[in-house]
Amino acid sequence: MRNYFKFIVLFSILIGLFVLTACSKTGSNEAENNNEEEISKGKGDKTEVVFWHAMSGVGQEAVDEIVNDFNQSQEKYVVKAEFQGTYEELLTKFRSVGGTKDAPAITQVFEVGTKYMIESGFIEPMQSFIDKDNYDLSQLEKNIINYYNVDGDLYSMPFNSSTPVLIYNKDAFKEAGLDPENPPKTFNEVKAAAEKLTKKSGGSTERYGFSMLTYGWFFEQLVATQGGLYVNEENGRKATATKAVFNGKEGLRVFEFLNDMNKAGTFGNFGANWDDIRAAFQSQKVAMYMDSSAGIGAIINDAPFEVGVAFIPYADEAERQGVIIGGASLWMSNGIDEDKQKAAWEFMKYLTTPEVQAKWHINTGYFAINPAAYDEPVVQERYKQYPQLKVTVEQLQSTTPSVATQGALISVFPESRQQVVTALENLYQGMDPQEALDQAAEGTNRAIEIANRTKK
Repeated sequence: MRNYFKFIVLFSILIGLFVLTACSKTGSNEAENNNEEEISKGKGDKTEVVFWHAMSGVGQEAVDEIVNDFNQSQEKYVVKAEFQGTYEELLTKFRSVGGTKDAPAITQVFEVGTKYMIESGFIEPMQSFIDKDNYDLSQLEKNIINYYNVDGDLYSMPFNSSTPVLIYNKDAFKEAGLDPENPPKTFNEVKAAAEKLTKKSGGSTERYGFSMLTYGWFFEQLVATQGGLYVNEENGRKATATKAVFNGKEGLRVFEFLNDMNKAGTFGNFGANWDDIRAAFQSQKVAMYMDSSAGIGAIINDAPFEVGVAFIPYADEAERQGVIIGGASLWMSNGIDEDKQKAAWEFMKYLTTPEVQAKWHINTGYFAINPAAYDEPVVQERYKQYPQLKVTVEQLQSTTPSVATQGALISVFPESRQQVVTALENLYQGMDPQEALDQAAEGTNRAIEIANRTKK
């Protein structure tokens, strides 16, 4: 009898456990089903667009913040930002999916990829959305959109935009008897200042007066600020360019400017790595150098001395024309659904608002593509802390619009820049300036010829 009661108790416990487990499982399934329904409903209600970008570090943090703010600002769209590596790596990936439904709605492409993107057949010109929406382009910075405007149409939306500037050590200027509030403006003034700023001891150079990264972008800028062109056919904007012209008088002045200082021992060659030349400036191994306007904030913070910022120098024989915009822009894919294109366009419009551009400007150092952003309180506060930032904006806004400062359009720009890098390296090794330039032009011409032939 006792065994019988034990059996009944044990059986009851087992039944209870079974019921509890069943209830628990049912509740869990219901919760999972409800969660899946909510997710499904969320995706169904909102159009998701993918945004490929090449911003890392601080830039990526700023992009993520903008995307999150946009996603929370409305209920129709969801932007998904995806880092794709360097500009070159991103463009390679885009080529494999461009024109298909797998292409990202928005793609960030560096400025020298503009010609390729236009000719790729993978993009929808931004102008079509501007016209449909009666979007007011006049609210944007003219010297920024000028670069991406081809034959009267804006093909992409400017995003991270920068220009080169001259950065100098104010303490070194005082030490050398130079006026730190009156930096050199022309090539000859830079050479004279570099002579005074260079410090030598025991047959070695402790500090060079001037340096420039071995990078084609700076050469292009020094040519353009004289009004010089990079390629024929009005910098490739009147018709397809067929040859380089940067080896003319404007380009030669740049190479002679660098060659004179290199021979005098006042030019420091720190190679083609951005970190190396910045480290040389921070450690006071060079007193003046050219850098991107986007990096000024970090440079000022890290330097153990007072930093000055000035316009880039120009040839004494010419009048200053200004600078070409650098950086990258956002492109719209044409092989995707129309609702995704509309969502991408709404995001791009959001990007251009003064409030968003103000945050972008102070968080990254890139220009605000909407100049109204400069009047925002957060920007004005930052200018009190870093008045040097205003110099970069003044240089941009004082630029004279022309085909020179608009920038060249060639599909083989990366290859051409490498030709210029080789020419600079040869120059520093003693090659004649004109010979080095001519070799770079010939290499560029070969690349252009092959590209044009392939296109046909």
